[in-house]
Amino acid sequence: MSVPWSGAGLPPAAAERMAEIKGSGTWTSALSTNEFAAIRSVGFEPVGQVMGSAVYHVGRSGAYWGYHDCLYQGAGFGFSYGNLGNAPIALSGQGAPSAGLVAVFEQARRSALDRMTAECTALGGDGVVSAELTMAPFPAQPNCLEFKVIGTAVRAQGPHRPRQPFTSHLDGQGFAKLLASGWVPVELLVGMSIGVRHDDYRTQSQTYSWQNVEVAGWSELVHGVRADARRQLQRQGARHGGDGIIMASSALRVWREGCIRARNRNSEGEDHVAESTMVATTIARFKTREVAPTTLSVLPLGDRGDKLRRRLAAVASSPYGDAGEYRRLVQQLNELNGQV
Repeated sequence: MSVPWSGAGLPPAAAERMAEIKGSGTWTSALSTNEFAAIRSVGFEPVGQVMGSAVYHVGRSGAYWGYHDCLYQGAGFGFSYGNLGNAPIALSGQGAPSAGLVAVFEQARRSALDRMTAECTALGGDGVVSAELTMAPFPAQPNCLEFKVIGTAVRAQGPHRPRQPFTSHLDGQGFAKLLASGWVPVELLVGMSIGVRHDDYRTQSQTYSWQNVEVAGWSELVHGVRADARRQLQRQGARHGGDGIIMASSALRVWREGCIRARNRNSEGEDHVAESTMVATTIARFKTREVAPTTLSVLPLGDRGDKLRRRLAAVASSPYGDAGEYRRLVQQLNELNGQV
């Protein structure tokens, strides 16, 4: 990339690619045939494949204890201090030191999403469907991650334009079904939480037990980070004006690390770290009034009236005719045409 770039707007290579697509008069996409047909059926058409990426260096700095501080006061004192109580769960969503790391990830994802949206705008699109967000190590560079999102920009065939492009993980068929039911995608969301819990006396006792027991501390850890990530999704959805959220994926990573607090006390101890990431799309209703219910007309096939009259005559002429059956047949005839 020979042109200097300040980091604002589209990178020069992306801007050049957008100009080439607009000048060629053709578009590219990753849509299948069924997705293309579904999008066209609801009045949209693809205008081009769009993407955004950002490479971030993630250093282990910030709070004095580092990002993965367990916040347990009893760390490093050994088993004899089991009466200090159960270790807490240090959640990023509750202000733990890991909140700084989550903020870095959020900033990197936001940069990638904003660049994809900028490409959509450059092509004259109204939104992006089938957006796929990935995070992967940057080759040959430790502590660097690439955040990338790729999707297909689409444009409504009518004259009305949204105030800002929408982004969504929904594929072509899902997008068409959503619009047909009176909803529209608003924004692709990523909710993330990191939780750290020290392996306290109670936890270690449960892992060394000869019986089948639940490791309560680890259950609390994974439950806590999942609930915290879901809360982040709900808060983001509310900020973007959505009425609901459609989940795309949910991932959980758990690993163990040497405890920072125990190490600073010249002792040994371990923490377990859990990371929950949830990807979803917030949606909003665009029909503000209820649709009047339609009347369903049912027409009988064949001359049902003649059949009922013949059965009624047979019951009336039989010496063994059932009075109850006679009354039911009369009622059915009355409902059919009001006359016997």
